Amino acid sequence: MARDVPTSRRAVLLAIFIAFGGFLFGYDMGVISGCLIMPDFIRRFGQEGTDGQYYLSSSRQSIIVSLLSAGTFCGALAQAFTSDRLGRRGSILFWSAIFTVGVAIQTGTTYSLVQLVIGRYIAGLGVGSLSAIVPLYNGETAPKAIRGTILVIYQVQVISGIFFSYLFELGSHTINNSASWRIPIGLQMVWGIILLSGMFFLPESPRHLLGTGRGDEARKVVAELNGVPEDDPLVIGIVEELDFAIREENEGGKATWLECFSTRNALWRRTINGMMLQFIQQLNGQNFYYYYGDTFFQSAGAGLSPYIIQTVLGAVSVVGTLPALYFIETWGRRKSLLLGAAGQAVCALIVALVGHTTLAPTGTPTSALTARNRAGGDVVITFAVFQVFIFGTTWGPTPWVYLGESFPLRVRPKSIALGSATNWFWNFMLSFFSPRIVDKIGPMIMLVFFGLLVFGYIYVYFAIPETKGLTLEEVDELYRSGIPPWRSVGWRPSEKHYHHEVHEKRASDSVENS
Repeated sequence: MARDVPTSRRAVLLAIFIAFGGFLFGYDMGVISGCLIMPDFIRRFGQEGTDGQYYLSSSRQSIIVSLLSAGTFCGALAQAFTSDRLGRRGSILFWSAIFTVGVAIQTGTTYSLVQLVIGRYIAGLGVGSLSAIVPLYNGETAPKAIRGTILVIYQVQVISGIFFSYLFELGSHTINNSASWRIPIGLQMVWGIILLSGMFFLPESPRHLLGTGRGDEARKVVAELNGVPEDDPLVIGIVEELDFAIREENEGGKATWLECFSTRNALWRRTINGMMLQFIQQLNGQNFYYYYGDTFFQSAGAGLSPYIIQTVLGAVSVVGTLPALYFIETWGRRKSLLLGAAGQAVCALIVALVGHTTLAPTGTPTSALTARNRAGGDVVITFAVFQVFIFGTTWGPTPWVYLGESFPLRVRPKSIALGSATNWFWNFMLSFFSPRIVDKIGPMIMLVFFGLLVFGYIYVYFAIPETKGLTLEEVDELYRSGIPPWRSVGWRPSEKHYHHEVHEKRASDSVENS
């Protein structure tokens, strides 16, 4: 059978807009960090102290930041209903519109904290649902040869979005009125409209089309995305494989949420693995820097403003995701996660210990900082940069790639929704409690992330099998085989699933690893 290599412009357009969805998510995550220390933002949404100065308490910071994450958690679950009823494409259109409305509510507020956080919650509904639908849409629509690459590019765009939010705030924070924060927040409406408009030119998922009895449309989409005629053997083979898989998966009737944890094909293990990787990813420590880095780095005593430090961190994140395009396919999923957890754990430990023993208390004037404070601040910032770089190379994209390639069509929307919801639930917990924890223990909060990274290394080693180069059907066989995860790198499927070249590639990998 011909190799599944996309050549059409529509496939390239598909890749661009899936990746742009990542930019939208990243920008939304990063933009609030700089706003928290902008004087006009603090005056409008903070509290007046006894000295007449306005400030944002840790409780207000946590509410403002975390309400987005609360919305994303609900949205990640809600999309499981819309993705079946409206289709993958229609669902992306719907939630892009919801996101844009939420941003408009935030941008239009004047002094109302309630309106601001309601807008962030509504925008979060869009972000959470899109974060689940986009990997689902990619896995079911993109030609096989570029699925993994698109998900990595998607993660690159997530980090790029964070970086550009810092960049815009670096330019706007000197404005002495509400434009300082309205401009970077309001720009999200542009990103939402771009994604919304682009989806009108993209196809519905061929898997969804076949599952709803629209076989002719499915064949047309597969042919267009692969740049071949509808009667090409490549199209016939892909459609037959999809149709067979759909019939097999739908024999038992409509899938339920409990089925995601059934023993059939070890679905319970796969769902838990997807959820655990998302849980560990959120508590690597990098999101603490993204959300509260500006506030945290004010006490580091560096000669640069926190806006510049955040922009540098964002740039490092972008650079860090570029090697992931190579490593995730060369090292595989397991090795990327294992090396990433070990490297980040070292960085988190150094930031915690050096920060605790050398940094000045929060609020110390720059003129009062000692040489020891400044030297310690330099070390903290350096290893924060290292940690963010390692995250971008490993734990940034890999859990999303793993989530997108682990589930059969029958339970894919619900299983991916559970993984995404887990991601956003712990994102909410992190953003809500971090300011309160930092108030109590300061930089020692990084010890919490260190412990979770050590746990993550152990979990990946004993629970996560290698899925590099496998189709969805071959992942089924991998889990049925019962092979221990730490011996799964050289595993090859015994059954034929149309993709003979995958078997040959796995055999080659096995020889190289032995």
